Amino acid sequence: MITVGIVDDQELVRGGIRMILEQEPDVDVVGEAADAPAAVALARAAAPDVLLMDVQMPGLDGIEATRAVLDAAPRTRVLMLTTFDLDEYVYRALRAGASGFLLKDMAGEEIIAAVRQAAQGSDNLLAPSVIRRLVGRFTQAPRPDADVTGRLSTLTPREREVLRLIATGMSNSEIADHMTVAPTTVKTHVARILMKLGLRDRVQAVIVAYETGVVGAGASDA
Repeated sequence: MITVGIVDDQELVRGGIRMILEQEPDVDVVGEAADAPAAVALARAAAPDVLLMDVQMPGLDGIEATRAVLDAAPRTRVLMLTTFDLDEYVYRALRAGASGFLLKDMAGEEIIAAVRQAAQGSDNLLAPSVIRRLVGRFTQAPRPDADVTGRLSTLTPREREVLRLIATGMSNSEIADHMTVAPTTVKTHVARILMKLGLRDRVQAVIVAYETGVVGAGASDA
């Protein structure tokens, strides 16, 4: 059973998403919240597998709320609720630890699929086009973190190549085909990359790859 929390200051939005999710036998909506403090309380009390988080809320916004939620419930995967005209907010949220995002006008089956992917620790929550749109737009000038840049030097050439391919939006199976290796080998490389760079998941790896110049903002998904 996938446990889900919904955070949005609009009751109609929360109710609509709850109605979509509760139709699924493998999804249990464990709570709702209308603002950041309530979101943190929900995360602390229920530690849902997935938390749907509105980007813009009164008071503490969804970005700071995401950081607080992940402090309270580190295993919860946060999916941002947004619209296309909020790309900058989404980018900042991904850097704060969010695992992906949903558009509020997405079809019900797409929302359900995204929740399931997040709960399963999907390796491809961000499509290549989304990576180009979000990361490419806001990383024209790399802003590397000194600690991460130092840790980057600990990667082997093969791990660095895997990181580059992750940043173009490839899944583990696609990377395996591209490099002509077994998917289990790629999975091991990804795990080592995350460990060496001190990252939570591959979404953060995408951000680091762009910010440190491992891959350029104009990179294609090939």
